[in-house]
Amino acid sequence: MKKNFFGKLGKYSYALCLFFVLNIAFLTNAYGKQSASYILIISSYNPETAKTAKNISTFLDEYRSLGGKAPISIENMNCGTFYDSYLWKDRMKGILNKYLVEKLPPKLIIILGPEAWSSYISQEKLVHNIPIMCGMVSHNAIILPTAKDDLKSWEPQSVDAFKKVPSSQLVLGYSYDYNVEKNIDLIRKLYPKTKRIALVTDNTYGGVCLQAYVKKEMKKFPNLHLVLLDGRKSSIYSVVDSIRTLPKDAAILLGTWRVDKNNGYFMNNATYMMMGANQKVPAFSLTSIGLGHWAIGGYVPEFRTVGKDMALQAYSIIEKNTYIKKRIEFIANQYCFDAEKLIERQIDRETLSPDATFVNESVNFFDLYRSQVLGLFFVFLALLAGLFVSLYYFLRMKKLKDELEISEVELRKAKNKAEESDRLKTAFLANMTHEIRTPLNAIVGFSNVLASGGCTLDEQQEYFQVIQANSDLLLRLINDILDISRLEVGKLKFFYEECNVDFLCKGALSTVESTCSTSVKFVLDVKAKDYYLVTDIQRLQQVLINVLANANKFTREGTITLGFEVDEKNNRALFSISDTGVGIPKEKQDVIFDRFEKLNDYMQGTGLGLAISKTIITILGGNIWVDSSYNEGARFVFSHPLDLVAQSILEE
Repeated sequence: MKKNFFGKLGKYSYALCLFFVLNIAFLTNAYGKQSASYILIISSYNPETAKTAKNISTFLDEYRSLGGKAPISIENMNCGTFYDSYLWKDRMKGILNKYLVEKLPPKLIIILGPEAWSSYISQEKLVHNIPIMCGMVSHNAIILPTAKDDLKSWEPQSVDAFKKVPSSQLVLGYSYDYNVEKNIDLIRKLYPKTKRIALVTDNTYGGVCLQAYVKKEMKKFPNLHLVLLDGRKSSIYSVVDSIRTLPKDAAILLGTWRVDKNNGYFMNNATYMMMGANQKVPAFSLTSIGLGHWAIGGYVPEFRTVGKDMALQAYSIIEKNTYIKKRIEFIANQYCFDAEKLIERQIDRETLSPDATFVNESVNFFDLYRSQVLGLFFVFLALLAGLFVSLYYFLRMKKLKDELEISEVELRKAKNKAEESDRLKTAFLANMTHEIRTPLNAIVGFSNVLASGGCTLDEQQEYFQVIQANSDLLLRLINDILDISRLEVGKLKFFYEECNVDFLCKGALSTVESTCSTSVKFVLDVKAKDYYLVTDIQRLQQVLINVLANANKFTREGTITLGFEVDEKNNRALFSISDTGVGIPKEKQDVIFDRFEKLNDYMQGTGLGLAISKTIITILGGNIWVDSSYNEGARFVFSHPLDLVAQSILEE
């Protein structure tokens, strides 16, 4: 249904409200002078009100989320049909004078919409000392008419929208560029007998600008006759009648259509009216209008909201004082086709561009509801897995409950013994004197019990095991203390010889794996097979065993992986021990290599293993650290230089 243009704007009251809200919210210092670091946005406020509002709101949201604090002023030019275009130049001049003369000038000016940009480049005097950013602007423009021009007969010339700006002006932003030549090539490829191109444009700045550009480009095709279906000079009904009489050798090129010569504003029903007038003549789109219901396809810009991108640039200029070089980013074009129209007109898709996109694609049930079907399938699998897991744990808990009821007395004794053991362990770790005294007391005490006699064989065996365990603990403690003492005073000599890293890693892994009592899987991941490294074999193996034993201590299930790779660029070999255990808290990662520092005070060990390892690696010329980015457990990494020299004899 045809409606008056300005009456139609009433239906877009939500956009008007949004603009007023944005102005009220961000137009700061309304009763005084503006801050010199504010941003001025000048909007065409043309029939594309929804897109303009979305770009501005996206810009404001992103700019504030980045931390931008500069005030923002918004001015709307209220551009309507092309019949009032002779007024736009003065409106732009008035806005620029208001902010550049009457107030402190802004630090950045943003111009949204082709009408506003054309109004700017039509000025006799352009801004030279303030960055200009544009958006929703076509590369192809026209210089605006004056009040003396007869707009119905006035024929403007297409100009480059950015060549009018002097080279001294910093111009940023995003622009789209219509490609007439590729669309004509497409039409002639699919319809070689085409002799007439009927261009549909309306009574808006975009329509007049596009018509001027197409007329200039059509000079490249002298064998084609251009038919203008011009909304500036015709009503919608006249255009429909003209389409109805187009011959078979014609093709329609859709530009823009919102307003006709009577200022009648039309929604998509206008293109439906045109389509119904003559469906035999193929239609193609230059601007994406008509795609999805009328046009077969076209080479069109990938229109998108650029408010977020503009906010990033504005933030760099305002908040960081970062000025990039003069740059206009042109939004890419793409071939787009209507799949249903291709079938209807029997056009083989194989003849089209391989990078083309399609609308109205027919999809099967699974493709249409792929996410829902997959979601239901995974939910079913999860429920099934949950059922089996629940059944497994139910049976296991039942078995455990039965065993607990049978051995309740034994478990209570074991619990009391474990609590006593924890208490003794805590006391043992209080200081090194106590750590040494505790195993000695155990050895002496149980030896006296055995010497006094009166013990059963089981008790004797138990006492022997206690004595042996404390002897081993004492021996390890003494060895660790001796090692770290000799390392620190330089008394421990290193002998460097060539060794097979693969063999060395397998040996260390086997040593720790033989002492493992859990279901942990040990994995060797050597990326440099049969690699020979000059090192102190005994000390390097000691480091590997210490770190692997530490990983084994805190991993109850999963895997422990020993990895090796060569970093020739940095002249080093890298060893890594990764586990799926409890991991290391962030606050412990910096102190874990300190002497007597332990992740778990109740876990067996002296807290010297990692300290010894760090000292050895430092002497070897490498470094050891905890990989903080690894989050599946703990991962230790240490480096070893590649340029150590083998020795023929052991240094004394």
